Amino acid sequence: MSIDFEAAKQNLLQLKEEYQTRIADIEDHIQNPQDDLNEHWEDQAIAYRQNDMRKNLMVEAQQSLGYVDHALSRIESGSYGECEVCAEPIEAQRLQALPYATLCMQHAE
Repeated sequence: MSIDFEAAKQNLLQLKEEYQTRIADIEDHIQNPQDDLNEHWEDQAIAYRQNDMRKNLMVEAQQSLGYVDHALSRIESGSYGECEVCAEPIEAQRLQALPYATLCMQHAE
């Protein structure tokens, strides 16, 4: 399998930017809520639930950002596209679907 490392790096950098923007937007919305919390207590309960959901989305985005950073470091070290368990090449289709994959299909199961 031949990997276009430059294309993979550009794709990962784009993902990184998307995750960073998503995290910043969520943090801004949590710190500066758009809704008026001085309304009824029912509205406050809904706002708190929405903030919990936003926090979960932020955690997920932060985790994905970590995966992307790890993949970028693997490109720099020359190990990108190799399974971390068996050192065999990761399937091209898997890398296209999940550019930060670290395991081949066999070891991902």
